[in-house]
Amino acid sequence: MSNSDAAVAAGRLARGLEPLHALIYFAPEAEPRFVRAGLDEGRMTYFAPRAAPLGAVGPSTVTATFYNFSPRLVAGSIPRAWGLVSPSDLVAVRFEVADMALRRLLGEDTVGSPELAEAAALARTAAEAVTPEGRPLAAAHLDVEWPSQPHLVLWHALSILREHRGDGHIALLTAAGLSGLEALLTATATGTGFTVPFARASRGWSRTEWNDGVARLAERGLLEHPAPSDDVVEPVLTEAGAALRKRLEDDTHLVGAAPWAVLGSERAARLGEIGGGLVRTALANGAFPAEGVFAAPPKR
Repeated sequence: MSNSDAAVAAGRLARGLEPLHALIYFAPEAEPRFVRAGLDEGRMTYFAPRAAPLGAVGPSTVTATFYNFSPRLVAGSIPRAWGLVSPSDLVAVRFEVADMALRRLLGEDTVGSPELAEAAALARTAAEAVTPEGRPLAAAHLDVEWPSQPHLVLWHALSILREHRGDGHIALLTAAGLSGLEALLTATATGTGFTVPFARASRGWSRTEWNDGVARLAERGLLEHPAPSDDVVEPVLTEAGAALRKRLEDDTHLVGAAPWAVLGSERAARLGEIGGGLVRTALANGAFPAEGVFAAPPKR
């Protein structure tokens, strides 16, 4: 297998397993538990727990590392959150939320199964191969103490690996000259991510900011020129824009492949086999909203 083929295989494995990490952001257990810990309701229960491994950082650091969120939206939660709950306490509560969500979605028998423990050990092997250079969110998660229960080991390992992949992707976005909003616009235009209403609202961009971003990218030849409208514009990729998104995805596979390579093809396939089954179970049990969020629903 060539390096390019191996990178694509690693990228597909990473994307295929990502729902097991990302499900915490949609878990009904999350917001009430974080509010009970002391956070304000709403977006603070997303920003602060995810950023907590970084420590009590300011809003610019969260904006930089999360990338496609409006700085204004981030500043509504950070740094106020750190005066309500310490980052270390939030890390602990986040594991509690992951525990509750995984037990509900996978079932107690699966959570305690030898196969899940096997997947956890494999994912941890890959995660422990992550190097911190240039990967701020992954590095912060690497410094978090490993949990003892296999289902939480699996979740934490996939969190490290997801943030490692994301850190590399952000580096590529900046090299391509795409701001956070412009990255979101081009990703949404692929039709494989969030719906336009959810992407704009959840990332905190106004209609004017969104439409101005579309206009800038149209001037660069990456999006089609929109017809004049007072409504939120649906971004449409040009041929050049589609080529850029493909290059970004291919390059993200390449810069994210190293940790997965330590598994070798056989162990990676085994992790994909077990993890794929876990993802299917989680999705079947409602891990993500059926409508209104994803243009193409997560699948495995």
